[in-house]
Amino acid sequence: MRDLASSIAQGSGGMKKWGFIAMHAVVAAAFIFLLQRFALNASLESASLWALTFGICAAGLAYKQSNR
Repeated sequence: MRDLASSIAQGSGGMKKWGFIAMHAVVAAAFIFLLQRFALNASLESASLWALTFGICAAGLAYKQSNR
């Protein structure tokens, strides 16, 4: 019974890990999009491309950090 409880707890830890990675990516992408679009007056296409790039990099970084 104790093994079942520990496996359930590990499963929710996995969900927290992926939620953290997704949150990190979304926040980084939103920040760089707003910075590019409104502070630096970049075009919509350029700001979106930078947001996508930074979001992917932030997700990769968060994934590496969560596996430590």
